[in-house]
Amino acid sequence: MRTRQWSVVTAVVLAAAAAVVGGQEHHHVVGGDRGWEVSNDIASWSAARIFSVGDTIWFTYSAAEESIAELGSREEYMSCDLSNPITMYTNGIDKIPLHREGVRYFVSGNLHSCINGLKVPITVQSQAKTRPLLLPLQADAPTAPSASTRLTTGLLRTLLLLFPILFYL
Repeated sequence: MRTRQWSVVTAVVLAAAAAVVGGQEHHHVVGGDRGWEVSNDIASWSAARIFSVGDTIWFTYSAAEESIAELGSREEYMSCDLSNPITMYTNGIDKIPLHREGVRYFVSGNLHSCINGLKVPITVQSQAKTRPLLLPLQADAPTAPSASTRLTTGLLRTLLLLFPILFYL
């Protein structure tokens, strides 16, 4: 379990670092902090996100217990038909670039988990159709730097300090 926690932490740190430095590309850790697991509400997580061409999704899970299958059709996705996957992912931390528009179907490679809802369709939009990551806020009068500005600066500093440590663990 401890290895899984470090896997999720590592993926979140890498995704956050890439998001801070990466410009228009966004990195999404599927399922957020909890990653890819049956008890996580993956559908709600994905509904709150916009995926664009050029983005990357990351799957984090226990490779001893799970795997990811990318399926070719909605029918296969709905029925958890694992007989003809496009790709199987089994590393425990999988980086998947989103290169083109359309819907991609990801399900648990464990049939029982898939039937219990561990699956997610990812609808990839062109970059022109997406909204910006941060919407501008309106203020009534000039204000001091916001907490989000301090958070972004603090996050970047923290990531730069922690990044070398992750490789020594």
